[in-house]
Amino acid sequence: MSTLDAHVRKSQGKFRNKVIVITGASAGVGRATARAFAREGAKLALIARGQAGLDAARREIEMGGGTAISIALDVADAQALDSAAERAEHELGPIDVWVNNAMVTVFAPVDEIGVDEFKRVTEVTYLGGVYGAMAALKRMRARDRGTIVQVSSALAYRSIPLQSAYCGAKHALAGFVDALRCELVHERSNIHVTAVQMPALNTPQFGWARNKLPHRPQPVPPIFQPEVAADAILFAASHRRRNVPVGASTWMAEWGQRFIPGLLDKYLGRTAWGGQQTHEPDDHEHADNLFSPVDDDPGAHGRFDERARRFSWALWVEKHRRALGWGLFAASAVGAGWWFGGRKKDSLTRMKADERG
Repeated sequence: MSTLDAHVRKSQGKFRNKVIVITGASAGVGRATARAFAREGAKLALIARGQAGLDAARREIEMGGGTAISIALDVADAQALDSAAERAEHELGPIDVWVNNAMVTVFAPVDEIGVDEFKRVTEVTYLGGVYGAMAALKRMRARDRGTIVQVSSALAYRSIPLQSAYCGAKHALAGFVDALRCELVHERSNIHVTAVQMPALNTPQFGWARNKLPHRPQPVPPIFQPEVAADAILFAASHRRRNVPVGASTWMAEWGQRFIPGLLDKYLGRTAWGGQQTHEPDDHEHADNLFSPVDDDPGAHGRFDERARRFSWALWVEKHRRALGWGLFAASAVGAGWWFGGRKKDSLTRMKADERG
């Protein structure tokens, strides 16, 4: 991000001077999202465990002319998250958007995942989202405004083998978000809660997640760059959409689970083992980030740049669905008018022919 670009966007961006909190901001989707919000003029509170990645993310934003603070903490610690929210408001101003993005996972069959590992994935991926929402709501309710963006997944609709702890946590978050929405409706609150369902993404997750499979893990194609995810998050933060699916694979997961769950069980049972592993053997000697951060700076991208897409047609359709709907309506109206007009003309022609006969 160039300094000039940042300054130009900062004066014009739709998030100019808005305060945005992002968890999991040191790498991957969180890092790409922080950059995107900064280009729109936002002031950012960046939260993650890894100090090196946090510091690098903050420097990127500041070098581009933006404003950011970095707060190293574990989202499984509710008190630490609440204190971070307090600090963000003290140093930056009232929180406008809170993005729950932090997650961890384990690649392994159920019987190879330990009790402590299930607990840890649940604490970070599920409870971290709950605690983040609670910290945001505590401040937003007093003002009766604000947006909470929950970074969700296609796996919140359709679970896959070898990631049972993560899938369970994402399903739990979907249930929590739905319940929270109902409560806000009951309160007639102006606070908006939205979820962004992600497809497979090219992030550092697959290099530092705990892996017990014989080969190195990979996202199941089609794979998208994290900037596509960031684009969806900014859209969700500025439009009152209930859900924002990203990628046709997310649509397929939702509708497939709704109509053919048994067939998906059989299909994934045959294909998901190979689909989630590369051909590279894993020596299992590298550090993972399950219980403690891998404190380096991996940036936003993972190892799959050559295979990752930079654009999602499904997201484009989602972002323009109103215009597309009106366009389809107008085309249908024109088509119907042409058809009925043609039939009326034919009818008149036949009537005149009958009169002459």
